Amino acid sequence: MKLDELIEYLDYKDLVNFKGLVDINGISYNSQTTKEGDIFICLVGEHTDGHEYAQSAIEKGAAALLVERPLDFKIPQIIVDNTRHKIADIADRFYSRPSMGINLIGITGTNGKTTVTHLIQKIIEENQQKCALIGTLGYKLSSNGEYRDAKHTTPQSPELQATLRMIKDIDKIDNVVMEVSSHALEQNRVGGCRFNGAILTNLTQDHLDYHITMDNYFDAKSILFKKLKEGNFAIINADDEYAQKFLDIVPEEVLILTYGVKNQADVMASNIDFSLNGAEFTLSLKGKEYKVSLHMNGMFSVYNVLAAVAAAYAMGIDINIALKALENVKGVAGRFEVVSKKPLVIVDYAHTPDGLENVLNSAREITPENGNLICLFGCGGDRDATKRPKMGAIAERISDKIVITSDNPRSEDPQQIITDIIAGLKSVNNEKVIVEPDRGKAIELLKTITENNDVVVIAGKGHEDYQILKDKTIHFDDREEARKVFEGSVI
Repeated sequence: MKLDELIEYLDYKDLVNFKGLVDINGISYNSQTTKEGDIFICLVGEHTDGHEYAQSAIEKGAAALLVERPLDFKIPQIIVDNTRHKIADIADRFYSRPSMGINLIGITGTNGKTTVTHLIQKIIEENQQKCALIGTLGYKLSSNGEYRDAKHTTPQSPELQATLRMIKDIDKIDNVVMEVSSHALEQNRVGGCRFNGAILTNLTQDHLDYHITMDNYFDAKSILFKKLKEGNFAIINADDEYAQKFLDIVPEEVLILTYGVKNQADVMASNIDFSLNGAEFTLSLKGKEYKVSLHMNGMFSVYNVLAAVAAAYAMGIDINIALKALENVKGVAGRFEVVSKKPLVIVDYAHTPDGLENVLNSAREITPENGNLICLFGCGGDRDATKRPKMGAIAERISDKIVITSDNPRSEDPQQIITDIIAGLKSVNNEKVIVEPDRGKAIELLKTITENNDVVVIAGKGHEDYQILKDKTIHFDDREEARKVFEGSVI
């Protein structure tokens, strides 16, 4: 693509050394991976300034620069107010606006995004259509396909737009369901994406190390809904504390559907019953009732299913087809995943106060009267520290025993993170609270404190197969470790 074509619709401040017929072969924002003919985007972030790496990019063959200030180089430079926002416009244009030809559905919220994307993918496929998925675990082109690596929950815009173009042209897929993180919205990684639908799972405390306040967190999430146009749909969790705020910012011409259990909603669940086999409930939708039987467990699973059913209805998919798909779903990797039966050992990604509370409450529902609920968890380093004592208090209140350990400590001292968690406890009773900073050893010691009737929740890492330490990243998978410890009862 020629440079003048690439910036034809770009809102820029000025041009320096501009030559419109320069060929642009790709987009780069990392000087180390810049290739001949790339336009290099000088991203300004929390810790780095891409302008400082422009020379290195030019040496690698960059043909033009997108900058926030003119640099002393002879190649074409396009000056914009914010390169982090404009990279999305550049990517959308370079890949010929791929989302225009796709039924693109975005799911945002603190918890549940991954599961809801998988459920909707299953529903669309049950309706005899292809559907790709983009999210925390990577991206895949079908529910039975392999995950391909993704660096973020929502990829940076050049990778995202390239993926959408590939999905559309090479794989001939017209439906894409995508997790949309608050970081991605704040940083405009999904800029240029034309969403047909947006779904809110919930909004509870997380990422305050980045957003600082819950109001800022809400503002970031709300961007997805403000982008909707006439003919699109918005699906809102009516039981969420922020439900009304989201309803208020959805454009008038957009179809709104609500779902919930406690408050009146368009899609509701009642007569909910949990067992070791899963959940059963009555689903109400537009005056009709349906019996639902899930292999998934927990109240959060009920909410996730309601969100997916609402999306199916908004897309015009028969509800019986949707329910057939959902009733066949066994679960999502690392989300309330059972890895042992006696004791019942569950691995879950819950890493926020609300997420941990939901998972433990669900586990409590299926804990036998003569059994204990045991929770093993830690908190990530270099992340919101204010949630640590809250999670400690939640674990203490709901569980019979807790094992406090490391999660991904990153650059922080694991012992300090543990101290922050313990600050939320009412008492440190040795019979109820065990501290073991080494996560592998912590999982091993579960064998010594559990009986066959107990339920164990190993929370925080879920699907992750690594642990990020101060000086290195090692292979570590909670599921593998638990299966080794409880080898005799692995399913």
